[in-house]
Parts: sequence; structure tokens; C-alpha cells
Amino acid sequence: MKSTIQKSPGMGAVLVDGVTTFRVWAPNADKLFVTGDFNDWSDTALEMEFEENGYWAATTDKAKERDEYKFLIHNGDQKLYRNDPYAFELTNSNGNSIIRTLDFDWEDDEFIIPSWNSLVIYELHVGTFNRKNPDAVGTFEDVIEKLPYLKGLGINCLELLPVAEFAGGISWGYNPAHPFAIEQDYGGPDGLAKLVKEAHKVGIAIIMDVVYNHFGPSDVDLWQFDGWSANDKGGIYFYNDHRSETPWGDTRPDYGREEVRQYLRDNALMWIEKYHCDGLRLDATSYIRYEGGGLGDDVVIEEGNQMMREINQQLQDKYPHIITIAEDLKGQEIVTNLLADGGIGYGSQWDMNFVHPVRKVLTDINDDTRDLQAVVDALEYTYSGDVFKRIIYTESHDEVANGKARVPEEIQPGDAESGFAKKRALLGIVLTLTAPGIPMLFQGQEFIEDEYFQDTEGLDWEKQERLKGISRLVGDVIKLRTGSYEGTDGLRGQNLTIVHFNLETKILAYIRGGEGEQPVLVILNFSNTEYGDYGIGIDDGINWKLRINSVWKGYDNDFSDTDVENIRKEEGETDNRDWTGKLDIPGYAALIYSL
Repeated sequence: MKSTIQKSPGMGAVLVDGVTTFRVWAPNADKLFVTGDFNDWSDTALEMEFEENGYWAATTDKAKERDEYKFLIHNGDQKLYRNDPYAFELTNSNGNSIIRTLDFDWEDDEFIIPSWNSLVIYELHVGTFNRKNPDAVGTFEDVIEKLPYLKGLGINCLELLPVAEFAGGISWGYNPAHPFAIEQDYGGPDGLAKLVKEAHKVGIAIIMDVVYNHFGPSDVDLWQFDGWSANDKGGIYFYNDHRSETPWGDTRPDYGREEVRQYLRDNALMWIEKYHCDGLRLDATSYIRYEGGGLGDDVVIEEGNQMMREINQQLQDKYPHIITIAEDLKGQEIVTNLLADGGIGYGSQWDMNFVHPVRKVLTDINDDTRDLQAVVDALEYTYSGDVFKRIIYTESHDEVANGKARVPEEIQPGDAESGFAKKRALLGIVLTLTAPGIPMLFQGQEFIEDEYFQDTEGLDWEKQERLKGISRLVGDVIKLRTGSYEGTDGLRGQNLTIVHFNLETKILAYIRGGEGEQPVLVILNFSNTEYGDYGIGIDDGINWKLRINSVWKGYDNDFSDTDVENIRKEEGETDNRDWTGKLDIPGYAALIYSL
């Protein structure tokens, strides 16, 4: 029986004033019904009406919040029970859709993400970050429990690995089965909203990782959704030729269909409007841009570029403070160039030109072959004329898994808590937090977590307790970077000056800051040799004062007894400057000075 109640606009299940409007795109269906709790799961009680362009809709005043439902699609002899592509919640990844309005009490939340030049991002996986029960995954509530710790560390932005409903309960999250629903094992929609609200209360932004380069591949009701497909491919939501192929399944969305691009645009808006997220990080965007991910003479998918431009345009128009980040890893400026200049318009992109060379330098087993030029090149690299158009890091979920270990474990396999491993890993962290760019840490990096990332193992918080001095050091540097500690706004500016660069001694020194900014001098010793009375060039009138010594014994008992002091000035040219600064530099030390 068809309903005569006035329909509401919008896709999925839209509940307004006691009336639910169901709407779905199924251009190849012959008939469509909605079946659920509200009609005793009848296959015929609520028939949908064809509107136009393949859309169907129906209304009822019997359906209520949290009722379960599905669509029943008739296509010839096929009868297909399908979950709502726009369902905000499911009982589980192969269960039923649930009617949700997502009408949360945000308690006057007016939080705005900190300025991008002061962000320090902390990437975490909800299922393992604070996993307390080996028989159950971590939850949003478990992350909330650690917000005071993260706030104390100085973190002002969390980036969550994907939380869209995926098959099973244990996953990295990069196999989204239902892009609009929130993983039930993590706490569902209510749990995510609470995490965002509580994070905002303590000044921490939330960036959501989303996956638009493929879906699934398992538990995906979008597959042959309305019964049509070609070449035994995925049907209306997917390419039905070779373009469907990705390394993660034969499920690349068909960006050439306006309805599919609209689906992804609507999903991007959901995270901002429904959950108050402060940014999006799009996974593996090179597989949206290229058929083969951009290798060799790859074929460009212009429709994919169009889709990403549309997402960035709509967010910039409606929410200009929101940051979008591309995990592209091709080192191409088009990704972050402005839309008006023909770019794709991302706010920033993960930088392959930092992580790969810096990790190689840190993990080189020989001081003599450590390539300081690679570090300088990594420091000086920029995209689109703005140093904050890149995300810089030495660890991420990808860099510490898939056969690759954490940095300290790569430095000294089997002995990641050795003095050598800790000091060199911290060189990388200090470099990341003081270099031009938006710095990012991966969960546990701040206490030398050495286990490679896997979704079945939680972080070792006992190690954090044991190495709390290391966490204190990382927190001290973070607070310089964000401005919680005063006198260092040069770290948040565009300028970088290489002051000293010695391939033999492996000493590198650079200044962050330009005219009108409070400069910060960073000195890094990439060798285990301790230098006394070492000279670097300084300017007349500058009196550098030590802020942080990364190998101070107060941070860790394995560290140096050397008493590092403020830089002493002597008249005499060094590094093309009229004055020489003399100081003692312990092995593998990072020293930070300000005025």
C-alpha cells in the first residue's frame, strides 16, 4: 500500500515530526518496498513510489527512532534485501539498518580547530589505542578516558583511523562496508558523538579518516545493489570495467556517475555536520586519481579528481575552517594547489618527501653513511608555496606495519629501549615537531612503543609508565611547537634557515622564524660522537638560551651526563657569520634554543 503522507527531502530514512520518509537510488528496480520493525517485516506493506532519475521514496507515520529496516528490491525474478546506503547505524555490518536522526546534545559546542600552523596531530586506532580487554576491542569511551593524558601531552588534534562500519569487529578500518554507519563495536553513533564533544571540551580537534578509493570488499550491500551489473562487476555504485580494480578489491566507486559523487559528497558533509568533526583525511587518494595508483605511465581518472574537487569546494564554501588532508604520497603539488588555480584543493597532504628520507637516515646503522643532505632536502621541501600544505611524520599506521617496524625497533632490532634506539628515535620526533609542516605522531610513539601496528594488539601502557620521562620530553617539545610554552612563534611560521650543515661531524643546525617572529634554533647531532666547544655561526646581538636537551638525564637514566648550557659567543667568523657560538653537544642529541 502506497502512502499519501507528504515526503521530506533527503536520502535514507528521514524522520521529521513523527513521519519517516525513506528514499533510495535504485534505477534498475522494478518495484521497491520498505520492510522493518514498524510493519512486522512485511514484504508488501510499504511500497515505494518512483520519483525520477532512478530514485524511489515512501513515507510512514509508524516508523520511529531506532526501528530496524531494510529495502526489498524487485528486479525481474530477483528479490534483494538491501541495507540503506545512507543508514547512520546498523545492528552490525551484515545486520539491519536502524533509523537514526543523530540529534545529539552538543552542549553549545562552538569549538573551532586550532590554526593549522599550530596543529600537532596524533593518529590513533580506536580499537587498539586504549584496549583494556584482550577479548574485546577498544571503544570511543576508552579513548575519552585518555583525553586528559593527550591534553597533558600537548596534543591538540586527533586523527582517527576509519570508524565507518566494517566487516567483523577487528580491523584497521580501511574496509568500509557501510560508509554512513559507525562501527558498533567501537560504540556506534552515540559513542563517536560523545568522543568529539569531550575532545572539544579540552581543546582537541578530531580529524576523521575516510575511504573513498574503494569499499569493502566484504559485507557490502552496495554490491550489485539494485540487481544490475555488467561484466559480473559491482553494479550502479561501482565501475563495471577494468577501472573497478584496486589493491583492496574490485570495488572502486564509479566517480563518473553524479549519484555516486553525490553519495560521497554527502558522506563527507555528514562527518562535519552530524558529528562536528574538524577535518577529513582521505585515504589513498592516488587510487582515486589514477587507475593504478599513479605508477609509471598510469591513466588519470579525471572523474575522481572531479569528485575530490567537489568535496573540497563544498567544505571550503560552507566550513572554511575545516582541513582536508590527502594521503596521496606522490609528491605532486596539484593535490594541494588551490581550486582556482586548477588544483584539487586539499588543505594539506601526507609528505613522502619527509617520511621516507628521514626514516632512512634515522635507521642507518652507520654514522659515517648517515646522509645529512637528505635531511636538509626534507626540511626544505614545500607544496603549493606553503610549508603547512604538508603533513610530516616518521611513524604512521602504514609506516609501522606491513613488514615495517616502529622507528626504535628498526634502529636496533630486539633492543628498541637501548640508549641508541631511544636517542635516535627522539631525533626524528624533535625534527618532526620543529620542521616546517604540520607534525603528526602515531599512537605510542611518544613513549617509544616498539611493537609493529596490528589491529589485534593494544598499546603497551605499562611502557608509558616505565618511560614517562620520554613522554615528558615529547610533551615539552610539543608545547614549544603549539605555543603552550612562550617565546617560540617562529616554529609556527613559514621561514627556515639552515645555519650549519657539516657532513663530517653530522651536525645540523637550523633556525625557524623570520622578521617579527621569535626565532628558534634547533641543533641536531646525527652521530654518537660527543663534541666539546663546538662552533656554529651566530649573529651579533643574539643570546641563545637552552630550552630543551633531548638527551638530558632527567628525561631518561640511559641519557647523557653532559651539562649542556647556553651558547657562548666568541668573535670570529663561522658559517659566513661574524660570530661563533660555542657549545657542548652530546651524541645523538637534539638541542632547542630560543631568545
